[in-house]
Order: sequence, then C-alpha cells, then structure tokens
Amino acid sequence: MAGGGCGLSPLGPAPPMWYHRDLSRAAAEELLARAGRDGSFLVRDSESVNGAYALCVLFQKHVHTYRVLPDDEGFLAVQTSQGVQPKRFKTLPELVSLYLQPSQGLVTTLLYPVDREETVLSDDRDYSDGEDEKPPLPPRSASTSTPPGPDTPTESTPAANGLSTISHEYLKGSYALDLEAVKQGACSLPHLNKTLVASCKRLNGEVDKVLTGLEILSKVFDQQSAFMVSKMIQQSVNQGGDQELENLVTKLAILKDLLSSIEKKALKALQDMSLTSPCSPPLHSMRHSKAIPVQAFEVKLDVYLAELTKIGKSQKYTLSVDVEGGRLVVMKKVKDNQEDWITYTHDKIRQLIKSQRVQNKLGIVLEKEKDKSQRKDFIFASAKKREAFCQLLQLMKNKHSNQDEPDMISIFIGTFNMGSVPSPKSVASWVLCRGLGKTLDEMTVAIPHDLYVFGSQENSVCDREWVESLRAMLKDQTELDYKPIAVQTLWNIKIAVLVKPEHENRISHVGMSSVKTGIANTLGNKGAVGVSFMFNGTSFGFVNCHLTSGNEKIARRNQNYLDILRLLSLGDKQLSSFDISLRFTHLFWLGDLNYRLDMDIQEILNYINRKEFDPLLKVDQLNLEKDKNKVFFRFVEEEISFPPTYRYERGSRDTYVWQKQKATGMRTNVPSWCDRILWKSYPETHIVCNSYGCTDDVVTSDHSPVFATFEVGVTSQFVSKKGLPKSSEQAYIEFESIEAIVKTASRTKFFIEFYSTCLEEFKKSYENDTQSSDNINFLRVGWSNKQLTTLKPLLSEIEYLQDQHLLLTVKSLDGYESYGECVLALKSMIGSTAQQFETCLSHRGEETGKIRGSMRVRVPSERMGTRERLYGNVQLSLHDGDRTENQFLTLCFFVCSLRPKQEAANSDSSISKNSYNNPAYYILEGVPNQSAAAISAELLPSPTSANPQAAKAPHPTASARTKPPCPSSGPPPQRRPMTGLSVPTVGSTLNRPPPDFPPPPLPKAALEPGSEPPMTKPRTLHPDLAEVRIPSAPAAPPVLGEVFRRGGAGGGALDDQSCSVLQMAKTLSESEFSGPPPPRAPSAPPLRGQPLGLGLDACRTFPPRNPITESIAEDMPEEVGLGESSVGEWLQRLGLERYEQGLLHNGWDDLEFLSDITEEDLEEAGVMDPAHKLILLESLRQQQQK
Repeated sequence: MAGGGCGLSPLGPAPPMWYHRDLSRAAAEELLARAGRDGSFLVRDSESVNGAYALCVLFQKHVHTYRVLPDDEGFLAVQTSQGVQPKRFKTLPELVSLYLQPSQGLVTTLLYPVDREETVLSDDRDYSDGEDEKPPLPPRSASTSTPPGPDTPTESTPAANGLSTISHEYLKGSYALDLEAVKQGACSLPHLNKTLVASCKRLNGEVDKVLTGLEILSKVFDQQSAFMVSKMIQQSVNQGGDQELENLVTKLAILKDLLSSIEKKALKALQDMSLTSPCSPPLHSMRHSKAIPVQAFEVKLDVYLAELTKIGKSQKYTLSVDVEGGRLVVMKKVKDNQEDWITYTHDKIRQLIKSQRVQNKLGIVLEKEKDKSQRKDFIFASAKKREAFCQLLQLMKNKHSNQDEPDMISIFIGTFNMGSVPSPKSVASWVLCRGLGKTLDEMTVAIPHDLYVFGSQENSVCDREWVESLRAMLKDQTELDYKPIAVQTLWNIKIAVLVKPEHENRISHVGMSSVKTGIANTLGNKGAVGVSFMFNGTSFGFVNCHLTSGNEKIARRNQNYLDILRLLSLGDKQLSSFDISLRFTHLFWLGDLNYRLDMDIQEILNYINRKEFDPLLKVDQLNLEKDKNKVFFRFVEEEISFPPTYRYERGSRDTYVWQKQKATGMRTNVPSWCDRILWKSYPETHIVCNSYGCTDDVVTSDHSPVFATFEVGVTSQFVSKKGLPKSSEQAYIEFESIEAIVKTASRTKFFIEFYSTCLEEFKKSYENDTQSSDNINFLRVGWSNKQLTTLKPLLSEIEYLQDQHLLLTVKSLDGYESYGECVLALKSMIGSTAQQFETCLSHRGEETGKIRGSMRVRVPSERMGTRERLYGNVQLSLHDGDRTENQFLTLCFFVCSLRPKQEAANSDSSISKNSYNNPAYYILEGVPNQSAAAISAELLPSPTSANPQAAKAPHPTASARTKPPCPSSGPPPQRRPMTGLSVPTVGSTLNRPPPDFPPPPLPKAALEPGSEPPMTKPRTLHPDLAEVRIPSAPAAPPVLGEVFRRGGAGGGALDDQSCSVLQMAKTLSESEFSGPPPPRAPSAPPLRGQPLGLGLDACRTFPPRNPITESIAEDMPEEVGLGESSVGEWLQRLGLERYEQGLLHNGWDDLEFLSDITEEDLEEAGVMDPAHKLILLESLRQQQQK
C-alpha cells in the first residue's frame, strides 16, 4: 500500500468506511448497483497495481472507475489524460474530500459513500467438531521452504513479512531523517544503508555457506586455483565495519565467478579421469526398483459382428504381460488341453480401444506384418482387471520407448487429517491405494509412481520426521530412494512432494507458498500450503488446504477458497493477471475441505449402511456449491464410491461419532466427505484418474486417509532440429475476430493481453472497435482482425505448437484491471483455415462472461513433422467391431437412438451437459453457423429412390450420462459428460470440427477392397428398423471421395481410417454452403427412449485430439436388434431372468453363440444351481436342433 508524504498512512489515522480494502471489481459493482443512486461511490484496492486504489462511481446505472496512483514521493493522484496536471494529495480521505465538491472533472460529484459491511470477527471453532477452545499454537518449525536434509537447519526462519516490516519502518520513520540529511547537503543515506544491511543479514551468512561449499569443489577439481579462491574469500571476510554492504557485493561477485567456472573445471577433471581409469556405471543405473513380474489375465474373446450377418465364436485366452521383457503373449486354449500362443513385442501393439458401454471390454489392435494389423476384442473378469492390463501395457511401452524423455508419468496424491495425534505405525494401505472406493488392481498396486504428493492437516509431527517416515515407507514398498523436492508447512498443514530419483533433474522452477485463513485471516490453524514446479515442459501446481469447519459455515468455506485462489503465490510471476487455477497445465487441489452433508443424521446413516451414496452426494455441500459456480469453477472430481471419511470413532472404522456434549449443549456432526481431491487441467491435455478411494485400516484419526492416482501426459523441453525459424519458415497465430460478453455495469473500452510460453513476451491488442449492450449488467465487445495482433511463436515446429496453450485476459482501459481470463489450446487451431473457439471467462474463481472468436495457427510445410505420443494409443469407444463405409454412414443416422429405455428415462435434460468426448460432437455441436454440403441426398436414399420409406427415416437422438459436469480445461477423458445429440437430416447444419484431427487407426485387413462379402439385410427384430434399408456398397459420391482415400488421393485403396467418424466429420466440415438449410422432415417417435436436445447453453471448446475416439453408435449386437433383448426374452421365457446381467457381463450377449457355452461358463456367469444349469443347457440344445 502506498505511503503518503513524510511517512503518513495514505488512509489517514483510521480507514474510512467507504474504503473496502481488497474488494473485487465485480463485488464493488454489485454494491453500487444495490445503492442505486447517481453519485454513489466507494474506494477499493486496485487489482492491477500494488499500492494503488480504484475509485468507483455510479452514474446513470453505469459504474465508472478511476485509478488513484501513488507517485515517486508517495503522494496520491487520480490518473488523468496526458498533458493534464494531476492534483496530488497526502492521504486518500483528502483526495476524496476534493471530489465531494462539484465540477472537479469526474463524471459526477461524489455524493453517497457506500460503506463496507463490518463483519463481526468470529473465532473459527466448530464445537461440534471437538476442536480446542483455543486455536493450536504454531509448531516450532513454523515454515519449511526447502526439502529437509542432513544440512537443513530446523530453526524457524524469519518470515518474509518480517523483512517487509523493516522496509515499512524505514518508509514511515527513517525515510524522513534521510530526506532531512539530504536537504542539509549529505551525500549518503545512512538510515537506508542500515536498513539494507539488516535486510541482507541472513543473505550474508547464506553466501558464506555457498562459497565455502564451492571452495571445496574447487579444491577437488582444480587445485591450482583453490588457493586463489580461499584467498579471495578471506579478503572478503576481513572487510568489516561500515563496509558490510560492499562486503556482500564482493562476495556475490566471487560467487558469480565460481558458478560460471566450476562446471568447466569439473568437466575437464572428469574427462582426464575417464582417460586413465575404467568407466564406472552412472549412479542412477544402480538404483533399481522391484522387478515387475509377468502378469497373466484370463479373458474371453468377445463375440462381435465383424459383418452384420457373421457371428464369431467365444473362446478363452490368457494375456500375459512381460513389462521387463517388453512382450505380450496371447495364448489360446484349444482342444485336448493344448495351447497355441503368439508373442507380440511392445512395438507391435498399436492401439487399445476401451469400450465405454461394456466396462470390462477392451479392443487390442496388433500389427501382424508390415502395414497389416488385426483387432481383437477381449472380455476381462472385471473393469478393474481391464484397467490393470492397460496400465501394464502403457508402462511396458514407456519403459521400452526409444524416447529420451517420458511422454507420460503417474502421480499419487493423498490427503490425511491426522487428528493432532502421532503418525500411525503403518500407512502402507494409503500409498498402495488399498481400501474402499475405486482402487487399483493387485497386479498394479505395487508399481512405483513417478511422483508422490502427500498433504496432511492437524499434523503435529515435525517436518523432517514426517518426510523421512514417508521416504522410508516408499523405500520399503518400491526399493527406491525417493527424493523430496519441496516441503511446505503452515502450522499443522503440510505438503510434501517426492519424486523418483531418475526424474530429479527433470524438476525445475520449484515454488512454495502459504495462505492463512484462520481467525481474521491472521492465524494459520486454517489455510493452505502450495507447491509448484515444472516437469520438463509441463507445469504442475498442488494445493493442500484445511478450510473452516462447521456444518453451517458454507459461505465462510467458499470465501476461504477464493482467498487461497487469489493470494497463494505460485507459478510464473508473469502470469500475475491470472489466478492459480489458470497458471498451470495441471492443478491439483486436496485437503480437508470440511464441506458437509445437508441431510438428517438418521437418513445419512441409513444410506451409508445400504451403501447408497448417490442420494448423499446430491446433498453434499461441495457439489451443491460447485453446481452454483461459487467454488472450484471448472474443477473435476472423480466419482465418489466410498463412504464418508469423517467423523469416525478413533480406533475403529465401524462407527461414526456424530454427537458430542459441549458446554453449550449437544452438538451434531454428521458424517461427511470432508477430505477431497480435485483437479483442473488445460484443454486438450492427457489426464486420467485411475483410482479414488480411502483406506479402511488406518484408525488413529477421526478421518480416513484419501488417495487418488493419475496418469498424466507431459511434454519435454523441445529442441528444434532445424534451429530458429527463418522468415519463410515462421509460424503465425492469426486472429480473424474475437467477441466477448462481459458481466459488468461499466462502459469502458477493453483490450486483450495474450500470454504463452511459446511467445517471447506477452502481447496486447488494440481497443475493441464494437460495443453494445442489451442488458445493463452485461457488455458485448468485439475486435476485428485490424485490432488484433499477429503472434509469432518462438519455434515453428508443429510438434512443439500442438502442446502449447494461449492465455487471454480481457482488460479495461480505465483501470487496466482484468474482467475475465481463459485458456485456449493451439492444437485445435492448427491448419490453413481459421477455426472457431468458444469458452468461458473467469476472474478470481468466478465466471464473468464468455468469449468466442476465429483464429488459426499457420505452420509452414517445412515444420510439419510430428510423432505420436505414447498415451495416444489408448482410445475410448462406444461401438465395437469394424465398419465398412456404407454400414457406418447409415448407422450414424439411424442407429444412434438404440439404447435402454431406463437409461433414457433417467436422463435429466435440464442439466447442462457437453459432449466433449463423443465424436458426434465434432459433427453436431462444434462452433455454430458452420455448414457442410457433404451430407446430401447422395448419402441417404432420396424420396424418389426404390426405397421411399428410407427417406422418411425418423430423427433419432442419443444420450449418455455421467456424473460430474466437466470443464473445458482438459479434464480426464472418461470423466467428461456427454450431451444428448440430435442427428441432422438431409441438408441440416453441421458444425465444424478441429482441423486435422487424427482418427484412430483401425485394422486395415478388414478394410481391403473386396475383402468384405456383399451386404445383406439384417434380421429385423425391431419393428422401427424394418423400414430402414442399409444400401449395398455403391461407389462413394464425389463429395465424399476424399473421406475414404489415403492422403486425399483418388483411386487408392480404402485407408484404415475410413471408418472413423472423426475423419468423416472433418471432411464433411471442409466445404460449406450458403443460405438457410432446408426444413427438416417431420420426426417420427424415437425408437427407444426419449430424445434429449442439444446442450447448447453449455460452454463449448474443442476437445482433446489424441486420447478420445468414440462413436455415437452403440455396440453392434444391439444395433441390429440382437444381443441383450434376445437373451433377456429367452431367460424370461424360462423364468430365469435373474441371470441376464451375469451372462451379458461375461460376453454371452447373443443366442446364436450361446450354443458354445459350458457348465463352467455358466458358473462364471453366476448360475450355480445345478437344476437351472440343466434347464439352460437343455433349452440351448433344443434350439440348436431346430
């Protein structure tokens, strides 16, 4: 805060009531709107300049903001136009008193002060929680800002605010003495010198330690210069008295020389040693983790319809994954107990395709010979087994990759409120993710993670002891010596980050910070600690918090979150315009958030006893506040499938203690999910949550430890093989237009700032050239291409640019304050034509508007080379089996509404959803106002065709549902919700997808010309499908000729990507037609379930390219009317419908291949009654004889 002349406080003796401290811009506008009278005013701190203020005035329902800036002498003045002499004031009240008079240059006279609401300070206790009557005192080691080690002192270090106090003391008192001395002719500032010496006192000692350490290195690697170094250090030490500051400068100069030369000296010494002695193995090669044993999975070959009439046979297989050897063995059991197997090396495994409809089903694309691949679908024993298999294969490919740097790492995150008692003897189940909820399979539970992040609350153990116990536990489990890269503490809130030894040198730019949110935001019994760093080219942030407790203190918890978001100082300092939720590629937020359940205690206990968590999650305060966008805007949380983690009886996990007798009476403390882990990621990044649960055997605290593991894609520090781009090879980021809708009552002008690690410095646009408002509280502003600058990335390679992101902030010209920020992925924008984007603006954790526009990233052809990421070989799919061209096109339009009625009935059309994952999104939901002429009458039978009924096909929709609404900032693929999709009829408008979206490779063998038999009409079990004729394979229409041909060349064989809906969507969107689309044909009733409309109210941005490839079509058996309904009717006729789910789960979803089923298969499907087995087998035998 700026100081007035002669050391006076700029606020005067006491802060006036119209001064609102750090009130946000949006909140200030809301207070003035509530006041409602012209001339209403208040003053708040500026959000753009430290020490400055913002004078906000209401006039004609609009808010006008004036910046009040301090000058070099500490005087305050309202910022004026260039050439106008400002009026200077010693204090803020003096300034305001002038503008209370008329005709002083403001838009109106200041008339009605809007006073701040003085909140009564309440202690941050929740008696129902059993917290102490007084907040706990901070531990002796109040803050640890460096990793604990043998040489790390345990004494508490002076806080940064202590040094700040020294500076303030000088400005308030000694500054005037120096000023007086200068007026009397003094040539030095003794009081300032004394202040600097006091501030740098600790630095002096630290430099001595560093110099001594480097002196030892110098003696080892260069004995000739060691004497000179010692002499220089001694000379600097001997200087004393009044020359302390000069002494420090001398030491720093010596330190600079040593740091610049020591590496060269050491390199030369080691090179000389290598010539005279045998080379010893590097240190990291001697660190071995436990060898991962070969893991075997019992599976069944899934029966799917490769063609509409050809049915496969179910067979048993064993898949053995040899991570260390880099091999996958596929073993088939044949007759007479013989086995037949094929071995595939890691480089022959091309793709894994996860079925989202059948959670334990996986498609594997294997390379059999050059340019020939084959897909096989397998049914695993459970979804957990499927995930374990995928993790092992990914680990194997990563381990044997020829890349120098990893594409993907695994992260463990844990949070534990320890209840102010010593650490339990063992927390192995915590780090091994064993317990309740979504846990890891036993085959993968012991595989070491690359990063471990531990957050704790009410942790009374000293930092060093706690971290060393974590390291010892990890070494017992993994045989690796994990390295602590950061430890941060605020009282009893702690966070520690440990990394595999092999990754230690990949960590850089480590930052740590803490924020107090306890009583009056001055005590650290509540608050947050944070750690940030770069892993090669990917930025990470981790926040561990302990928020206000108490069932009813929701608003206080919300404010805690907003304070932490704003005040936690982490990440790149150049991104100070952005809160921490936008400063990192991946931000993880963990801790005891203390949000409770709003439900009667007996109802809660009943639901917990029945393990019914959905009704409880609907009344979870955190979920309710997130749905209102009040907290954790666009954060994601994995589905909760474990019981509430608080408040247990200590020593047991069988009983919740929900009542406590206090002096004020009986207090109720309902069981709740207080301990949570959430995350927020940039768009089009790879992140998958593999586990989320809690332990059930750690009983020392009234909280259970919570764990989560993540698979995260990372980028390397890119080095261009072609060097810096020449002018002819320069890539450009070009904008055609940008439009923003900002929530504000102001009518100022705006400009946009662009930030990115791919830019040498941030860039600004010119002010907006269009502006309008249909609502007093919202403003629409626009920039044409003339107002938008062209950005030049540092490097022009597409491999580099596709990993980059662009941060935008919309700022006002009057106060240079941000009205909203967002992040865009460049990956979707790469191409020769401009692509449209649309996303939300947020500021200080709250949604403040929307922004959309058109841009392109133009990459020269010389820089187009790229490579596939290792995590790109895992895809998601809602359909199974291969498709020919005409099968797929027809199914896209006629089969996507085939889904269970119960699922449709349960869908809630009122919930705003986005189909970020569904490839139909690229056709139907992308950026509006884009048309495609590719879908024409040639795609569907015309009204004059031989099949007139086909032209009157119903207009079906598809809808799927997942629990949490997903942000556009890159949540994990499987967590993104999907919206109800309306499939267009002929001539309807399609939306444009991102350019050059890589579709998933499919088996080429199935797509060779002539390899497919002629199409035949499928069996018609569904009366609604009887009128739909799937045409035979005619020649592709000219407009689609490029879809199915390799590289766009004509006359070639069908590409193995020809069946991809993404490729079709891309091609269909490349041509447009003008004029309004023709009217739709009347829609018939949906085939199964009720359709849902497009979720157009939700914010739309382009989804990730690599890991997501789904189809709007469902599993093939259901599409042709076979599968589930047939088996269900058969079982219902026999009175054994109870076994339907078990049979379907094990892959027995069609009567025609149930003939191969054995008694053992029936037992695996849950049929244990001998009489029932006999009935089923006899029925199948009779059907086979018919």
